[in-house]
Amino acid sequence: MREDTRTRIQQIALELFIEKGYEATSLREISEQLGVTKAALYYHFKTKDDIVLSLIEERVAELDKLLEWAQSRPKDAGTRRELVERYADQLYTGRHSKVMHFLERNQTSLRGHPTTRGIKERMIALVEQLSEPDEPHAVRLRRAMALFTLHAGLFLAENRELSPQERQDAALEVALDLVER
Repeated sequence: MREDTRTRIQQIALELFIEKGYEATSLREISEQLGVTKAALYYHFKTKDDIVLSLIEERVAELDKLLEWAQSRPKDAGTRRELVERYADQLYTGRHSKVMHFLERNQTSLRGHPTTRGIKERMIALVEQLSEPDEPHAVRLRRAMALFTLHAGLFLAENRELSPQERQDAALEVALDLVER
């Protein structure tokens, strides 16, 4: 039961942070939206930063799993392809796409925020798994852009009449083209 409440708080907070912005959302609004007292909310999270930290920690844990998998594999074309596919699945399913929307829409509020460093570090490590250090810079850049293409697919196509699966498929097609070229 405790975990359900915690998860629901995260979901509501994430929706409000995306809709209204991190700075403009108060704990009072989150508790009202949940239909609980602020004291009940405080039992799980003392501050908005605590909520953000919990969301980021989940995202970092997923990235860590992907990194661990990639680091156990040879750096070859098959691994690169599967890494991009796995990253797309993570990014486009569950709460991860909303967390990325939150981060994208609240960049100013979160600039330099300690919780975002973990994601940046993992992204750099993932990019490093796509190429060997001695490969030409253009090749390394193209492969790095494959991951960011998946992010672009989330944000650039959101106002079009595409299903989430159609957006993922299109972004994955372009990302795989970049990583395999």
